[in-house]
Amino acid sequence: MRNQGMALIGALVMVAGILLLLSSLFDFNLWAVCFPLGLILLGVFVIFRPRMVGPDTRAGWAREHWAFVLDGTFDLTKADIPPGETLIRAFGFVNDVEIFVPADVGLALDLASFVTSMKVNGGGEESSFLAPVHWRSDGYKGLERRVRFELTQFVGDVKVRTF
Repeated sequence: MRNQGMALIGALVMVAGILLLLSSLFDFNLWAVCFPLGLILLGVFVIFRPRMVGPDTRAGWAREHWAFVLDGTFDLTKADIPPGETLIRAFGFVNDVEIFVPADVGLALDLASFVTSMKVNGGGEESSFLAPVHWRSDGYKGLERRVRFELTQFVGDVKVRTF
């Protein structure tokens, strides 16, 4: 996931740039081409997605969220988090995510974005441009209950609060 998300974002930006250049050079309607092409690619992705996972892959407790614009709040203080690592994935173009986590639960963030802004416990804001962000709470590996967020987005804003 760590490099795949950045590679996907990079490939999408390159394809968009090439298409915009071609539409300017050859004077054609980009929307008339890209919209049907996007629908076709989305259909191919939906059809072949189950085959991306190998047959011997273990499925743990995981959640996945897809959105064009995701304004989400994940309040883990009220969640029944099982022992082990819980995976939550979110894919979106623009994500604004707030995460509330109890102190006895480990939190890991793996963010793949074109532009990322992250703030932990009201501290200073960290920004990243074209670089993945990997953050772990103190003692993450040693805690019994852990939650790992994998966020793939074009622009992302993540705020974390520990209680």
